[in-house]
Amino acid sequence: MAGPIIPAKKDKSLFAMTLNLNEMQPRLIARITWGFASLLILVLTIATLFQYKGHIYIYLLFSVVSNILLYCGFRRNAIFFDTFIGVFFWLGFWLKLTVRVCFTAGLFHEAVGDFDGSGAAFDHALLVTTCGLTGLLIASFVREKLIFKYPEKLKEDNQNGLSRFYIKYRTLVLTGFVISFLVIALTNIYLGIYQKGAITQTTLPFGLNGIYKWLLLFGLASFSAVILKCELSAKKEFPYLVVILSMLESFSTNVSLLSRGMILNVAALAYGLYTSLKLGFVKLRLRFVVTISLMFVILFMSSVFAVNYMRSSAFQSLTVKGGVGVKAYVIGDLIGENINHMTKPLFLDRWVGIEGVMAVTTSKKVGWSLWHEAWEEKYSESTTSFYDKTLITSPYIHTDFTKHHHISMPGILAFLFYPGSFPFLFTCMFVLGLIAALIEMSVFKLGGNNLILCSLMAQVIAYRFASFGYAPIQTYLIFGALYLNLFVIYFVNKCLLIWHGK
Repeated sequence: MAGPIIPAKKDKSLFAMTLNLNEMQPRLIARITWGFASLLILVLTIATLFQYKGHIYIYLLFSVVSNILLYCGFRRNAIFFDTFIGVFFWLGFWLKLTVRVCFTAGLFHEAVGDFDGSGAAFDHALLVTTCGLTGLLIASFVREKLIFKYPEKLKEDNQNGLSRFYIKYRTLVLTGFVISFLVIALTNIYLGIYQKGAITQTTLPFGLNGIYKWLLLFGLASFSAVILKCELSAKKEFPYLVVILSMLESFSTNVSLLSRGMILNVAALAYGLYTSLKLGFVKLRLRFVVTISLMFVILFMSSVFAVNYMRSSAFQSLTVKGGVGVKAYVIGDLIGENINHMTKPLFLDRWVGIEGVMAVTTSKKVGWSLWHEAWEEKYSESTTSFYDKTLITSPYIHTDFTKHHHISMPGILAFLFYPGSFPFLFTCMFVLGLIAALIEMSVFKLGGNNLILCSLMAQVIAYRFASFGYAPIQTYLIFGALYLNLFVIYFVNKCLLIWHGK
């Protein structure tokens, strides 16, 4: 029976002492990183206090709650949802507002509706945000005390069927995995089955479009999670090959999706792998961390520029017509300008967050009728979102929806404030925090104690919450796909156990 990773016996030689020192470097780097980040947060907070137009104590309260939520996502008994929702909300709310107030006089890249930039408007938006984040924060501590937390040590491998099959047919499994993600990615690029911001070009029979969407969003990544767990069960301490293949899968699928979100699934898999190694008492080595990090940076930047180029090329092919007087270098310059324009705001402004709250808190349409209307929205590629049409002056209103499908999203916090009620917002965020914890607990149980899979699915849930607001009634589809994914893994493992004669 394959079990958890067992560290090698201690060697008192000079070589072993040097190796142990090398293994301690990642922990030292982590401490330095946290120290530097804390100092940077403090400096940015102080600098913003001099620029903030509202009451300083409201901004300070918002900053304290936002950063506690981020910090608690990495505490000892945090679950993966705590980590990812803390990061997403910190980026979308605290960092975005702080940078914009401090360096751009409170001007935002995304639409903010009727928000007028006054101190009162800022204060209202931050109070709403703080209320929602507080509900989520309290839910996290209630979950820790009453519902679920991960064990301090993983004692057994609950995916024995999959692990034994993988160990026996490792080369075949890895080859099949590579062929699968390459075929899915290439056919999606060629056929345009599901791509973000684009209209569906090909409708496949038997509901295969839905299967493609599941595989591209997190299905293939979940296979990576299972393979990584099996690799660890095979006592491969630092699975270079499988980690590299997982990053190549994410690179391929995100390019085919025309998405610049490769970092999401890779970060989830990496954090789950790190936690698995830590609970297996295997110390990371600096060489492993540096090698994998460098490869990720190269692949991520390549995916960003590749997707920006593909998006820009597609846009120019629709807006720049060939003919007399049109030079190739002119089209190339236009594409280059678009790539530059799309890349600059990517690292700050693409995180959904504070703009949605600003738009909702200053809208005269806020009330229960707005809440009910929002829930009636259905997915459609022929129009923009309810939020675009109702609460903001959207840049996507005049999009040619026969060729593109661009929308804005308010985010879960802004969406839950549609009724304009603070108690309702707090209660909903508290309940959603508990629901997310229960889902992650079920992933841990059904997924065979696979922390890498838990991390991936927690990221999917957290990102859905952070980007909530478009066709909300269809949220059941993504959660249905998540549980279908889990049951497939569970039953395949059981079938393989029977096949092995256990």
